[in-house]
Amino acid sequence: MALTNQNSPIKTLALLPRGEPVDTERLKEIGVSSALASYYVRTGWLKRLGRGVFMFPSDELTLAASLKVLARDVPGLHVGGKTALAWRGIRHNVGPRENLTLWGRESRPLPAWFSQRFPSRYVARKLFDSMQVIEFGLQTLPEAPGGALVSVPERALLEMLSEVGTPQQGLEEARNIMEGLRSPRLDVLGTLLKHCPSVKIVRLCIQWAEELSLDWAAEARRLAGPRGRGRWLTRLPDGRTLVLKP
Repeated sequence: MALTNQNSPIKTLALLPRGEPVDTERLKEIGVSSALASYYVRTGWLKRLGRGVFMFPSDELTLAASLKVLARDVPGLHVGGKTALAWRGIRHNVGPRENLTLWGRESRPLPAWFSQRFPSRYVARKLFDSMQVIEFGLQTLPEAPGGALVSVPERALLEMLSEVGTPQQGLEEARNIMEGLRSPRLDVLGTLLKHCPSVKIVRLCIQWAEELSLDWAAEARRLAGPRGRGRWLTRLPDGRTLVLKP
């Protein structure tokens, strides 16, 4: 009788899509307890990836499915910054092996089962001052409606600009990518700029838009409003100084 009970969910388990991790939440939905999952690991039905995450032996995980499972464990997880811009068609010489840029609300390392398969950078940085915009500008891609959340171009731009001046984001590359953002939605960009307390991000967005003669520069300055007095300075990794004027 015990053997029958143990094997009763196997048919359902075998019907799960290949290419995606299976977490304990999904296993419970099909009647597999933690103890039964451990039994399936011992008997070769499942392979343990990490705490509470499994896969089918000899399976190959896909990025899309892995991101969906990872998002259930990492609050606010989304594809952001330079990666989000590239995924939405705004790029500048993005290499085929470029690391993913992922954002979330909590500082934590990505699990090894994910980062070993999908080289990634994880950023946990608070960009906005209102709870109302924490999830603002996060959408799935039109071609993948059930997929991972990806920053819209306007939010991705500010996420990328937040990293300018760090070893992770070169100044020239960020400027070249920003030049490709020709028609942002000014209502979206304006909302994000208003709720972004970072003088660096707001000034950098406006100053570069003006220097690049982008059509939306003047409206972005109006929507953002004044941001402090005096110059904002930071030293770049190569020794140069980035100067942002009011």
